[in-house]
Amino acid sequence: MQNEPPDGVQKQFIPVEEVDASPQGGPTALAGGIALAATWDPELVRRAGAVLGDDARARGVHILLGPGVNIHRAPMGGRDFEYFGEDPFLASRTAVAYVEGVQSMRVCATIKHFMGNNQEYDRHNVDSRIDERTAREIYLPTFEAAVPQAHVCAIMDSYNLTNGEHMSQNGYFNNEVAKKQWAFDGIIMSDWDSTYDGVAAVNGGLDLEMPAGDHMNRATLLPAMKQGRVSAATIDDHVRRILRRAVQFGWLDHEQADPSIPVYNVRGREVALEAARSSMVLLKNNGGLLPLDKLKVKKLAVLGPDAYPGQPVGGGSAGVRPFHAVSFLEGLANYAGGAVRVTYAPGIPTLSEMADRTDFITEISGTAKPGLKYEHFLSNDLSGNSAENGIDEHVNFGFEWPSFYSIPGRFRSARWNGYYLARDAGKYEAFVQGPGEDGAYRLFVDDKLAVDNWNRATALVNYALLDLPAGPHKIRLELRRLFGDPNVRLGIVNQATVVSPDVATIAGEADAVVVAVGFDPSSESEGADRTFRLPPGQDVLIQAALAANKNVIVVITSGGGVDMNAWVDRVPALLESWYAGQEGGTALAQLLFGDTNPSGKLPVSFDRRFEENAVSRSYYADPAESKKVTYSEGVFVGYRHYDKAGVQP
Repeated sequence: MQNEPPDGVQKQFIPVEEVDASPQGGPTALAGGIALAATWDPELVRRAGAVLGDDARARGVHILLGPGVNIHRAPMGGRDFEYFGEDPFLASRTAVAYVEGVQSMRVCATIKHFMGNNQEYDRHNVDSRIDERTAREIYLPTFEAAVPQAHVCAIMDSYNLTNGEHMSQNGYFNNEVAKKQWAFDGIIMSDWDSTYDGVAAVNGGLDLEMPAGDHMNRATLLPAMKQGRVSAATIDDHVRRILRRAVQFGWLDHEQADPSIPVYNVRGREVALEAARSSMVLLKNNGGLLPLDKLKVKKLAVLGPDAYPGQPVGGGSAGVRPFHAVSFLEGLANYAGGAVRVTYAPGIPTLSEMADRTDFITEISGTAKPGLKYEHFLSNDLSGNSAENGIDEHVNFGFEWPSFYSIPGRFRSARWNGYYLARDAGKYEAFVQGPGEDGAYRLFVDDKLAVDNWNRATALVNYALLDLPAGPHKIRLELRRLFGDPNVRLGIVNQATVVSPDVATIAGEADAVVVAVGFDPSSESEGADRTFRLPPGQDVLIQAALAANKNVIVVITSGGGVDMNAWVDRVPALLESWYAGQEGGTALAQLLFGDTNPSGKLPVSFDRRFEENAVSRSYYADPAESKKVTYSEGVFVGYRHYDKAGVQP
């Protein structure tokens, strides 16, 4: 197993080689945005914002690219963990406090992603169709509150289109709504590479193209000015807005870096711990299992992929690498000391280990070799002759894939063919972990489409439950990737054998069991959505723990609700930890042992089935309808009842 704890897990010191000691490194990893919203405590959020401002000033950073405030529309949203939930009032109060805290340290806060970016899949192309009332009552209020109430420095436009126009050139929302109706006098900037037309963006209210002037530049704009398509007054207004903020925040006459502020933020640790404690939500506690009693619990088993190492935040640009993140395992072991014996097992392999343990053969004849045959294409749609052929024993390419780099050209795709040998008949989970943004994959098993992330890339990690007889099964995996580092993993695991045998032993000998499951930066991240189901193998792990011990506490790391139907009725204690930041392990231990009363509240609805969600019929865009996403929920975001056939009566 790769998730082995360091020797002496009771120590909270991180190995020197893992410390990022650069001037930009080691900032405070606070609980994620959804966790801050779960505290329902604006004053705590304000202090958290000030901590982020401290960290920025210590490093000479002028602009913080947060907070993200998009309304939580569905639990699968890849960046839901950054945002402040589904309620516009709660999100607004949280956002205002966050911005005030950051800007109290003379650091510019940026409220994002404006607007209609309520999903991550295909975010450059999705067109969010939102009627005026729904926009005004649900999706705009948090942005609006940040302008007159918190005087936010900057607004970041989103990648997507809203009502037919890319937000970086959407004059209605940028000029009419933000600048005129809200009297916003600050900077509207693009998200990274989300500017598509320089002239349209300048006229549509965009003040600053990030990360460079690829479209809004001299070569593009000067001819447009000479032709009368862009006015000098428009350019002056954009420049004036940027300079205005530089003057207001004192950047022109003061050094931003403040050497009196420690790079290692002790105050930040205290706030991070308080935020983690205040955000975790106790969802279930049958039979009074919690709080744990040190006098009765002498052996505590800690299981699960999210037990160690710590998962302070989700993936993407919101990622933070602190000096050290206290994992759940470390927090519980440190708290227990010598009074409670803490044992640990990850319980299931990592996705990389699952991929390496999945054996393929190229043929079912006597000429078979281990692995799958691959073809690499110059095109991004598997067309044309393959540029390279060979055999991959396993499909397990994380973020390094040397063979792909040998293919020249920007557009590329790949196909693998072969057979998987099922040793026994049973239920198998076939998963693919692949590219999110600007990439796609699909898996065929016995010529049937099993995992489809092709025309509508729904998740970084997607998988199918298959009933397979023993013997060979035909496999075809296809991948396309437009740019960036190609990455893909393919694994097929038998549910009967995926859980490590030591789970039954460790759980069976314990007085109580903590099972830490959920997501991490490789499965819940910017650039793609996630599944509503827990990642591969985790439901089976929880069931195995329950089979060995009745005193099971499930702790979920996620940005929102997950499908719990396979086990929730049998689990006595259930806790939602969100992404708890660098002090998550310490906070969890204090909550489970009763030092602190769980006080977090849900800032989002938790669906038993996604079909009960108000947006279940309209969340995903229809590729045949120009990728339009119609926000058909209107202003109704409550519970909807469906019968067993999925039909609303």
